[in-house]
Amino acid sequence: MIKLVYCLTRRPDVTPERFHTYWLEKHGPKVRERKAALRALKYIQSHTVEPELNGLLQASRGMQPPYDGITEVWWDSADTLKAAIGTPEGAKAMQDLLDDESTFIEFSTSRLFITEEHSIF
Repeated sequence: MIKLVYCLTRRPDVTPERFHTYWLEKHGPKVRERKAALRALKYIQSHTVEPELNGLLQASRGMQPPYDGITEVWWDSADTLKAAIGTPEGAKAMQDLLDDESTFIEFSTSRLFITEEHSIF
């Protein structure tokens, strides 16, 4: 199983409240509508909370401010993902989501990567 991890930073012209509301209430359903075309098994949004606590933890480690949230999407395998985005339906689903993301995500400061999980406990 593989997982896409997408660390999101909101666009500067989007307030934190608008970012989190749009991501959860508008973008999330758009992903759900396209899950079959993408052959995705699971989609999770993790929204950053507790700014004061985050600030303390970051300061103790000399870190940059946090991402506004993280998206995780799972597939059976890399081949499954490649096959999905190789279809017209999958390519259209990816483009639709990219177009929507451009309205609230700052791509230049966000990060995404494919991972393989290793359960420790």
